[in-house]
Amino acid sequence: MKRDPKLRERRISGGPWAEKQPTQKIIMSLISLGFIGLLVIPALDHRFAWSWMPPYAAMAGDVLVVLGWLAIYFVFRENTFSSATIELAPGQRVISTGPYALVRHPMYSGALVMLLGIPIALGSWWGVLIVVAMAPALVWRLFDEEKFLARNLPGYVEYQNKVRYRLIPLVW
Repeated sequence: MKRDPKLRERRISGGPWAEKQPTQKIIMSLISLGFIGLLVIPALDHRFAWSWMPPYAAMAGDVLVVLGWLAIYFVFRENTFSSATIELAPGQRVISTGPYALVRHPMYSGALVMLLGIPIALGSWWGVLIVVAMAPALVWRLFDEEKFLARNLPGYVEYQNKVRYRLIPLVW
């Protein structure tokens, strides 16, 4: 936070109200509802004992949360232009090093790992369904972001041709 105040500024305001494009407002509204569900459904699952999960599975969920946060940390370290909204920062350039050499959207990859870990860490198989429900909105955001960057960020189309995978190395 102290080392890169501009990154902090770009990350602080997010959510549907911060987006400029109507499509992104819809996408971020869906994702925000998913985040709420990631807290409410596991809590209800625990209260009403809808599902049972062994303690080692919950520990594996904790590991997924840590790995997801670690991936996001490396993205922030590599890409000072990372923003909570889809926009271009002054002087922004294509980042193709670090995790960006493996996939085009490493923050989404890390976020999906973390999001999957949350309901597992909370001991809720039903909460995992919330992540499954959120995934299409995240993919929709990813596609919309790629269109925006291809139109507005010089060198992004070449980067897309160089780094073929969006979220999962060697898969997609």
